[in-house]
Amino acid sequence: MPRAVNNMNHAPIIKILRLKPDLHEDISLPCYMTPQSAGMDICAAIEKEIVIETGKITLIPTGFAMAIPGGYEAQIRPRSGLAVKHGIGLINSPGTIDADYRGEVMIPVINLGKKDYTIHRGDRIAQMVIKRVYQARLQVVEHLDETIRNNGGFGHTGL
Repeated sequence: MPRAVNNMNHAPIIKILRLKPDLHEDISLPCYMTPQSAGMDICAAIEKEIVIETGKITLIPTGFAMAIPGGYEAQIRPRSGLAVKHGIGLINSPGTIDADYRGEVMIPVINLGKKDYTIHRGDRIAQMVIKRVYQARLQVVEHLDETIRNNGGFGHTGL
């Protein structure tokens, strides 16, 4: 088995709370699917299947809340297989869960595919990556230093 990239002794501890343990004990909590995965898969904690029509957005519950330590965030990202095979993505990707949020993690899924897509109870619908964050200090200045790019914006280097 390959060794994990990160030293788990220095990994932040994320406290997870099942919101309805009796109702969702069969739903997997976020977990890494391989030893070197960057993201933990997140499953749908739904009672019955949900059909997402083409072009529609649906908020999918996960059945858990969490406490992320200060200085970290959880980024919620789409699963590449769902995106490529079915056009299923997240409307705000990546979504951020701040360290001070304690509500249920909800996944805003969008169907960009050509057919309706059905989500079943327990389906892996997104992934969660834990990242270190810094709160920046802003400094108001009279002008900015010049660069080669300067104010070149969208498409300034060509297609």
